[in-house]
Amino acid sequence: MIESALQTFSENCKDLYFPSTICEVQQVPSPLEFHRQWVCPNVPLIVRGGISHWPAVHKWTHQYLRDKIGARTVTVAVTPSGYADAVHDGLFVMPEERRLSFAKFLDIIEHQSDFRGVFYVQKQNSNFTDEFEPLADDVDVDIAWATTAFGKAPDAVNFWMGDARAVTSMHRDHYENIYCVVKGRKDFILLPPTDLPWIPYRNFRTATYRENRDTGMFEVVPTDGDSSVPWIPLDPESPDLVEHPRYRRASPFKLSLRAGDLLYLPSLWFHHVRQSHGCIALNFWYDMEFDLKYCYYKLLEALAEIPERSHTSL
Repeated sequence: MIESALQTFSENCKDLYFPSTICEVQQVPSPLEFHRQWVCPNVPLIVRGGISHWPAVHKWTHQYLRDKIGARTVTVAVTPSGYADAVHDGLFVMPEERRLSFAKFLDIIEHQSDFRGVFYVQKQNSNFTDEFEPLADDVDVDIAWATTAFGKAPDAVNFWMGDARAVTSMHRDHYENIYCVVKGRKDFILLPPTDLPWIPYRNFRTATYRENRDTGMFEVVPTDGDSSVPWIPLDPESPDLVEHPRYRRASPFKLSLRAGDLLYLPSLWFHHVRQSHGCIALNFWYDMEFDLKYCYYKLLEALAEIPERSHTSL
């Protein structure tokens, strides 16, 4: 009964709620238009060239960044495969974090074969306003039309740069996300929140990668205690449909952003991200509204767990 209701719900959403393709526009919308057409219905929007006026799009060469912030110490995530904050061998494994000069990080990006591991600046604690503050004059302090539409300033502004092998595994955030590509290309796989019943979620014990300085090999070190994280043990690029057959019903969208492009990624949308080598991006997180839509989402989450528990108990 519940499984059938979830299937009907999913079909109704495809027919009535989300579009067949992600909308693209060439000009930034007004705050009212943005709020009415994309924020209220909770659907993504691509603005091609939405940040092309930023000086950063033209100025942020490696040499410019060396001159501007090369001596600054930044936090860099390091993993053996490029998958930070992802499920590996039944554990949710976080990256090893290292403090490096930004000039050293650029050396690694430019000569990756000389270094062990995959390096990615990805610390999501508003690292741009903390570790990259000297670059602030090259970008807008916020996305003005989005700030007006949301009625609040961003909670965080994050700087992303790394190896082409670095991958953001599929997850969701409780933020309205304005994602801006400054250099290179980002490839996204998006799934709407209404696909929640078809996306596997599990609790995994936490662990951290650590490089063994003697062998050069990365080890997985479990976290002390019983710490666990709910995460998605599925790769949307190559889903295991034998292990996760319900994912066949999901409706992924694929899109690419290039330098100067902007993506509105609504709260609770599932997303998986790849990038070109040395890609640079900034994203602005605005706290979502925990309104009636969120309450409905939590109800869907609870209903989706019932068939899953039934299958597990068999």
